Order: sequence, then structure tokens, then C-alpha cells
Amino acid sequence: MNPLARVRLLIGRGETLGTIMSSLASVHGGRRLVEEHGGGLRITYRQAAKRVARWAGGIAARTNPGDRVVIATPNNYEMFLLCLAASRAGTIPVPLNHQMRPDEVAHVVDDSGASLVVRAAVEVDGAEPLRQAVAVDPGDIAALFYTSGTTGKPKGAELTHRALVGQLTAAVAWPGVLHRDEAVSALPIAHIMGFIVLMGLACTGIPVYHIAHFRPDDVLDAIESRRATLFVGVPAMFRLMDEAGAEERDLTCVRVWGAGADVMPADLAVRFKKMGATATLPFIGPVGEAMFAEGYGMVETAGGVAAKLSPPLMELGLGESLGITLPGYHLRVVDDDGHDLGGDEVGELWVRGPGIIKGYWSAPEATHRAVTDDGWLRTGDLVRRGPFGTVRFVGRQKEVVKHGGYSVYVVEVQQTLEEHPAVLEAAVLGVTDEHVGEVPVAVVRLVPGSHLDDLGLVDWAAEHLADYKVPKRIVAIDELPRGGTNKVQKEQLRELF
Repeated sequence: MNPLARVRLLIGRGETLGTIMSSLASVHGGRRLVEEHGGGLRITYRQAAKRVARWAGGIAARTNPGDRVVIATPNNYEMFLLCLAASRAGTIPVPLNHQMRPDEVAHVVDDSGASLVVRAAVEVDGAEPLRQAVAVDPGDIAALFYTSGTTGKPKGAELTHRALVGQLTAAVAWPGVLHRDEAVSALPIAHIMGFIVLMGLACTGIPVYHIAHFRPDDVLDAIESRRATLFVGVPAMFRLMDEAGAEERDLTCVRVWGAGADVMPADLAVRFKKMGATATLPFIGPVGEAMFAEGYGMVETAGGVAAKLSPPLMELGLGESLGITLPGYHLRVVDDDGHDLGGDEVGELWVRGPGIIKGYWSAPEATHRAVTDDGWLRTGDLVRRGPFGTVRFVGRQKEVVKHGGYSVYVVEVQQTLEEHPAVLEAAVLGVTDEHVGEVPVAVVRLVPGSHLDDLGLVDWAAEHLADYKVPKRIVAIDELPRGGTNKVQKEQLRELF
């Protein structure tokens, strides 16, 4: 089947979470879909479609259409397939991060009003397969993705079928027959980035080697030994792989590195580009370097809103720009009153497009705060206008330190500290000060063998930053607390100050 026919096949059907795997099986058939690290699942598209239909039958026997079904399995590929199965049964899947504490799980079950909690696929296996998916509209709620809840109880983001599936079906036109591809993924599936990456790879026909728990050595071993051509992760993963000796590995098989969910340091992206290669030629070997792709998005946008590419041998597409807006999306930069800003003024980024949440489950006030009446999402991210209609990331509203009337953007301070040769990673936050409101402070991870008292980091920062931006205190620790996507959990660092 040619690429154009593939696109017509899927787009013309108005795919949903419940129908997508059976449709992909009709396109990709016996091609490998996934292999799991450690000898787990290894199945084709056709086998996956059969499992989804069978598990859907088991879920349908225990629920009614519209019910919420919490998927609380470990972070394996079964979680992804169980979400598709729950949707096929006409219910709304609610995938949970495997790192959630019991009280957090109980909150989600209670808040969503779930009628079923699935902790393993075997619990819904053995029923008569559901041959036809329960009919739903692509604009209906497809799944609830609960936010991390760093500033309160987690909220369920209502994402539609059109947001989770409709934007990705064109990826089925990927010319997979022209060359061999394999992707390595170690992202949490209950996080929107991990879910969308698996959905996108499934649509392209690129087989995935899934690692349930990210460990830098395991990922580097997998890429090197399997000659994987694609890796997508969050910046913290790249940082940890770099520290684990990525440059000493043979990663020339990688043609594309991908990152999202946080700010990717430009120098780190450049290093990984050089570790990959554009191609490997007979009798010549690896030539060129890899491409680096970055996406900007969040759970409230069902993944990507903007993207940028840094081609091989070019230092374009790196740095603070969010990239080019993806089709169907529109961006605004506004002040506190919602008025558009121009020039170099810093304002909040508002987004409108097909992936925007319908709202937060059972939280109308939170929905009203996040989404305007005419459909604009208030992202909470601070940006300024860039060239060619792009915007440049400055920081997050929650991560702006108000120091004596000045705004200190923590991303700038973190990047400056990380330029010191002894600093591996920095986390900057604001703490209350009775004289100036807030002052910036920092927590750093140092190169082994370095000692904070010997570095004079505060004085060093003062040479590179305005006085009001300089951290008033710096603490060094061995490991920074991290969440499901390896993001630093800054609220846990406050007790150090």
C-alpha cells in the first residue's frame, strides 16, 4: 500500500483510541510493533490488535460506556494497549504513573469516579473479543491524564480522541520500507509525552524497544547493541546519559535524537548530534552527524504545539526558541490583562488548537482559570516574540522570583550556573525574604571530586549576572529529587533553605 493510500485509510475513518490499533494492523500487519527490555512483550501489530480486542471484551463485561477505568499497571507497553482496550469498550482510560503513592492513586480513583481499576492485563483477559469498537465521536473525551499535582491535588486533563489520535494519523505515511528504523523509549506512558511518542511510533510503523525504568546505562546499551536509529527523551535523560559516558559509546547508528517536556540545553544537544551520524555508508562508515528534534507542549495540549529541527552539521534550531507552530495551532503573547504584547516584552503564552483540553475533570473553576471562553489555553509559560512568528521561552510564571520589584527568571540563572565547569546541574528557586519579597537560591550537583567551598560559585555568578539575579545561597547535594519524567521536583528542595 502506498503512503498516500495509508493516509487516506486512517484519516478518512476519523480514528479513535478504540479503533486505531485495528486500523494500524490492517496497514502494518505482521511487522514488529514492540519489544520490551528484559525479555518482556514482543509482538506484531496484528497480535497487538487481537490483544486490544480481547482485553476490551473483558473491560466491557465489567463496565458501562462512559465509565472511567483506571489503568494502574507497571510502566510497560501493556499499559498503552490497555488504554486502547478501555477506549474500544467505550470507557475512558485513566493511566496512572507507576511512581504514585497509594494515597495519590486513591485520590485519582475517587476524583475520576472510576468503576474499574486494572492493575494487570490478566485481570481483563480471557473474555470474548470485542470485534467492533463502541462508537464514539472524535471530539469526545478519550482519556484523563492526571497532572503531577506539584502545587495541589492532581487534576484530570480531559483529552479528546482528535487530540490524542487525529493529529498523528498522517504519520502512517512514513516511508518505513526505505530504510531500517528502531526507536528506544524509556518514557513513562502515563505522562502525555510518553503516550504520544508511543502513539506516533505506532503510526509510523517504527518498532520500539521499550525500557520500563530509565537507567542511562540500559538505554546506552540498547542503542549501541541494537543499532537503534531514534531516541526520544527528556533533557534530564540526555544529561544523565552524558554523565554515564555516552561519548565513549558507538552511537553512530542514531540518525535522530528527540527531546521534549523541558528546556534542552543547546550545548548538550550539540554534543549528542555529534555522537550520531547522518548515515552509515558501505566501505566508508558513519558520515555527518544526527539531527536533533525538539517539541514544545504539555498535557493540556495533548503533546506538541511547536517543534524545531537542528539539521546535521548546522547549529540551527537550538536554544530558547520554541520552534515553528504546528498545523492548526495559534500562539499569543499577552500581559496580565490578556492584551497582546509585541516587540521584546515578556508575557504569558496562550495557545489555541486541536489538542487543547476540554477541561479538567470535575473541576470547573480550574478549567475556567486555564481555558478562556473562546478556547485559548493559558499555559503559564513566559515568552517573548522572536523572528518569523516564533516565540522564545523565558521561564514559567511559577518559576519567576520577584526580587525587590525585579523579575528573576530561574532558567537564565540555572543555565549560567551550569556553565561553570564544576557544575553538572543546577536548580534555582525563590525563597521568602522580609526585605525584598523573594531572593533566588540554588541547589547544584557537582563534578565528582569538587567541593562547593572551594568554588566560590556565588562570586562566579556575580561576574556573569546582575546583582539581583545572583543566588544568595547555594547548596550542593549528590542527587536532585526527580519526578516521573526525571524533572527536578523543586518543592522538595525548599526544606534545604
